Amino acid sequence: MIPVNVSNLSISNVGFVLLLKSQADARTLPIFIGVPEAQAIALFLNGTTPPRPMTHDLMKNLLDILEGRLERVEVSGLDSGTFFGRLVLSFEGQQLEVDARPSDAVALALRCHAPIFVDDEVMSSGGVVLDQPEEESEPAVPEEAPPLKPIDRLRNELEKAIREERYEDAARLRDEIQKARSAN
Repeated sequence: MIPVNVSNLSISNVGFVLLLKSQADARTLPIFIGVPEAQAIALFLNGTTPPRPMTHDLMKNLLDILEGRLERVEVSGLDSGTFFGRLVLSFEGQQLEVDARPSDAVALALRCHAPIFVDDEVMSSGGVVLDQPEEESEPAVPEEAPPLKPIDRLRNELEKAIREERYEDAARLRDEIQKARSAN
């Protein structure tokens, strides 16, 4: 499992994208999430407290009252473009695992100050390395640069799409990369 941080939450023409940045390397995992989960994450990140508890606040309050603890959340699987998550809880001396959508798990982890992890295979399949903003001058490219492999070309296009916040294109490119990996 790779420890991650919430690095960004942004909106695209197809919805919200949660970016989970690896603490171990330069990869970032983009996950498309729904409006309610995006709202819950955004409210927490912005330090806004709603007048009444939202669902994730309610879940945290229940854990506190029952003297349970959220030990960690895990993005544990990726299948056909769908991410899977899990809550790892401790309650009355037992460790419990509960299936959850990664977006709900992250919203709860933020409130409980619990660590977030991504499975190694999930990060390998869905993670991307986002380029840092380039300086005004571009690095020189050798005149006879070797041609890129098709999968490298797709990865470059994916990085560019995420950088430019074209998340619909990014999802399509991510799926193409997964198909290319499966074919090999």
